[in-house]
Amino acid sequence: MTTDTIEVTPPERSFGQRMLDGIERVGNRIPHPAMLFVYLIVGVIILSQILYFLNVKATYETVAPPPQATHQSEYYGAGSTKPIEVVPEQPAPAKDYKVQHETTKVSGLLTGNGVRHIFTAFVSTFQNFSAMALILVVMIGVGLAEEAGLIAALVRKLVAVAPPSGLAFIIVLIGVVSSIASDAGYLVLIPLGAAAYLSVGRHPLAGMAAGFAGVSAGFGVNFLITPIDTVLTEITNEAIHLTDPSRTIDLTANLWFGIFSTILVAIVGALITTWFVERSLGKYDPSEAGEASAEAGEESQVTPEAESRGLRFALLGLIGVVIGIALLTAIPGAPLRNPETGSVIGDSPFMDSLVFVIMIVFFVCGFCFARGAGTIKGSTAIINAITKQWQTLAGMLLLFLLIAQFLDYFSYSNIATVAAVKLGDLVERANVGGIWLLVLFILVTAVIDLILTGAVGQWAIFAPIFIPLFLRLNISPATVLAAYRLGDSPLNVITPAMAYFPLIVIFAQRYRKSAGIGTVIAMMIPYALILLVVWGLFFIIWYLLGIPLGPGAPIHL
Repeated sequence: MTTDTIEVTPPERSFGQRMLDGIERVGNRIPHPAMLFVYLIVGVIILSQILYFLNVKATYETVAPPPQATHQSEYYGAGSTKPIEVVPEQPAPAKDYKVQHETTKVSGLLTGNGVRHIFTAFVSTFQNFSAMALILVVMIGVGLAEEAGLIAALVRKLVAVAPPSGLAFIIVLIGVVSSIASDAGYLVLIPLGAAAYLSVGRHPLAGMAAGFAGVSAGFGVNFLITPIDTVLTEITNEAIHLTDPSRTIDLTANLWFGIFSTILVAIVGALITTWFVERSLGKYDPSEAGEASAEAGEESQVTPEAESRGLRFALLGLIGVVIGIALLTAIPGAPLRNPETGSVIGDSPFMDSLVFVIMIVFFVCGFCFARGAGTIKGSTAIINAITKQWQTLAGMLLLFLLIAQFLDYFSYSNIATVAAVKLGDLVERANVGGIWLLVLFILVTAVIDLILTGAVGQWAIFAPIFIPLFLRLNISPATVLAAYRLGDSPLNVITPAMAYFPLIVIFAQRYRKSAGIGTVIAMMIPYALILLVVWGLFFIIWYLLGIPLGPGAPIHL
């Protein structure tokens, strides 16, 4: 008896499928972000020495103001124990400014001075990298609110009260805002969006897609100041100081752009969900559903009555904090006003204490919710909740250590200054407008985001290169940061290299057992492409109109 072996030829994969497979393979081969910065540090050290041997330098013109007398202010400044020096409010006449030539050479990090800098500045560089302290302080409040269940309760409540006609808009909007605590968006809103759609007879994958689009494609913006803003702002300031130590941007530098972009992302995301995704999915067939995964969602362990009571307590806590902050700022002569000018926005204690204010708001609201809902009891449990959140930041702290050294070596070597001058000269000769360079920067960011995910790590690489370049072209660092937020966000939903992408596939398999990476990417492509185009046009219009990106944050210098 003979048995014939029948060879089954697998179906030929389409070009699109092969491209997605290639993106996934490349993404899987990218080293851990920490190791990536180790390689970058080694690369900067070697490159600086090569350029030093080649005597690479750049000569450029600067406009120097005349010497001006200063006086000591009663306002001590952020974190300072000494009065700050204040320059006269009226600048010197333009005729007193002088144009002078400066030459900057690349300094080698393997010379005697370079090696001494590496060894002696390692600890102080990390110590002075304030992004570390900022994220730890913010997470005291945000972490308690998340551990207490406040963030998840707000998400559930808002989705529950959303009318069917506005369900997509509410889910996308909540997804964007949920970046204040990113895990809550991915772990709670996305499966909840699917369940909400299913409850009203609509395809659950459309609800999941709407939630994913909000959480991931709109990650870069928000109505609020988020923990990631503190880090991006600090990295931006570090990059600014490579060429201009006297200039900084505030946490609110992209606030107006962020608020309007949040609304735009929610509207466009809702329209894409209704017009494209739902129509392509068709009517939901329950027979396609797979077995419910234990990881597919996060069920509330709190009764609805206790959760409602916790939300009422949190609202009362929020009102109390707002009244307290208002009393400290609104009254003339209040301690959070600038004692010299009386201003609240700009150079004032209030602006310098924004991180602390955010921490207080979330801490009080989280504490009040925990008391009302009974989710955290006792001071020990509160401390454990905060330290648990800090434990999740251990990997980020190591990344911060490496980012701080990378930026410091970049600064010491003068590579950023020389590169900015050379590129600036090239751009000036090419006579390319600033808006087209920003559009190119957005596209480059979006493409790189397909394989190098993580807003912090990518910005730490881009900022030292592009901030000095655009500074030379008189484009504000706040504008470059806004362009980066745009480019870094939409394509998050179609890159398998994104950390939460496998979890999204699991969510999809709950309602379609045959779903895979290709299923999710195909469903999310309309969000990625349409959002990138529409949001990009929005940015161009904003730029051309010259609207400030935030308080005291103009488009141009």
